[in-house]
Amino acid sequence: MPASVSLFRLSYSTPDRDPVFTDLDLGFGCERTGIVGRNGAGKSTLLRLIAGDLAPSSGQVHIKGSVAMMRQDAVDRPEATVADLFGLRAALERVARAEAGQADADLLADTDWTAPARIEAALQRCGLSVAPLTPLAALSGGQRTRAALASVIMAEPDFLLLDEPTNNLDRAGREAVAELLRGWARGAIVASHDRTLLAEMDAIVELSALGAARYGGSLSDFRLRKKTEREAAQRDLAHAEKTRDAAARRAQDAQERKNRKDGAGHRARAKGGQSKIQFDFAKGRAEASDSAGARLRDARRDAADAALSEAREKIEIMQPLRMDIAPTGLPEGKTVLRLDRLTGGYDPHHPVIRDLSLTVTGPERIAIAGPNGSGKTTLLGLITGQLAPMRGRVEVSVPFALLDQHVGMLAPERTLSGNFRHLNPAADARMAHAALARFGFRAADARRRAAGLSGGERLRAGLACALGATPPPMLLILDEPTNHLDLDSLAALEAALAAYDGAVLIVSHDDAFVRSVAPDRVIELPSRPAA
Repeated sequence: MPASVSLFRLSYSTPDRDPVFTDLDLGFGCERTGIVGRNGAGKSTLLRLIAGDLAPSSGQVHIKGSVAMMRQDAVDRPEATVADLFGLRAALERVARAEAGQADADLLADTDWTAPARIEAALQRCGLSVAPLTPLAALSGGQRTRAALASVIMAEPDFLLLDEPTNNLDRAGREAVAELLRGWARGAIVASHDRTLLAEMDAIVELSALGAARYGGSLSDFRLRKKTEREAAQRDLAHAEKTRDAAARRAQDAQERKNRKDGAGHRARAKGGQSKIQFDFAKGRAEASDSAGARLRDARRDAADAALSEAREKIEIMQPLRMDIAPTGLPEGKTVLRLDRLTGGYDPHHPVIRDLSLTVTGPERIAIAGPNGSGKTTLLGLITGQLAPMRGRVEVSVPFALLDQHVGMLAPERTLSGNFRHLNPAADARMAHAALARFGFRAADARRRAAGLSGGERLRAGLACALGATPPPMLLILDEPTNHLDLDSLAALEAALAAYDGAVLIVSHDDAFVRSVAPDRVIELPSRPAA
């Protein structure tokens, strides 16, 4: 019997009873399905429900076959090793004891001699060459992601469940994940915003406030269908507005006719042309007719108002996000940044940045590239003053803002409005609310605490706080800004950066995002051998 995952009227609410999604009916077969949706739509929650990590509030999850989920939070213990991800650390220790001649007959009988080779093969399949007993703390974020992925695929499950599998991976790591999925002959359910990865999918499922919608084909097919749906929703809204206006006009016309008729009746009564009995009878019949007509008109008007409200709500949900950045006024010839034979890093004996010179003039856009470990984030730390140079000089000549994927500029306990005013002391409450609204945080959203935001919302809030002031900083430094952004937020950020007239310094492994920024130069940092 073919493997499948079926969801029947599935609902889930947070411990605070906030609904995440309601009455989902979905089915997954032997294909690669991408799960997309705005941050907070429930993508990770859906995967955890399928994996059995969470229990649904109502509804059922039916699974035929086996599932295995790769978790981004695989490292929980400081002493954990790569073998712990596979659940085979004890097996490796038994093999080591047996090979050292320290095993009795019972231990030899329980020894899994194939464990080391199976782990090695899975790691190599994901492009990672490390010893199984290597501490996870000694690996980079990208290496840990590859190791976690290898631990999942080794079991050859019927369904791979992958939650943002390319986060923290460099270009080679992202390609390794894409290559793995290209050759995966079983089912895969992948929650991701990585557009290159989503292009490999056989189907896309979008989670939104409207529920779950399934689209056959890859990301390009999904985008085409979404564009068509938005255009249809705009037509529905225009029709609903026209219908509501027509209902209002009919009600107004009927009221004016009634007023004219009532006036004529009163004038006729005043002239004495009718007896009281005749007048009262005619009046009662007219009032009954008017009442029935009014009820019909009210019903039509209420239906038109309800249809209009529904059309507006749908447009609000489907409408792309916008981030509006004010002009910086950066002159073309202004020196923005100068690095003179810069050397630095965290190990004084092995500096990762060596003798780097660079000058940024005017609204230049520069991408810093290189594999994991080449020192890209270290370089940004030297430029922003978070790290002191060992040798050389850094001169930043204009106001700048740094946004990393964790958005450390936001104080978790403060509201968004409070964070904005803390980072922009000259702003009052009105200015803070207006700036936040330009980045999609409207009305009560400004009172939300930063600690309660999703990763994508944090970055959007950080952009609002950094770039919402007038004038915004003339230099924007972005360190892996897309790691936690959903597709809508990513498109909004790209559109905002396209209109930004300041200088941009960007570190990102997202090739599509880097191309959208259209860098004037790419500074390639060489890989560094291990110390």
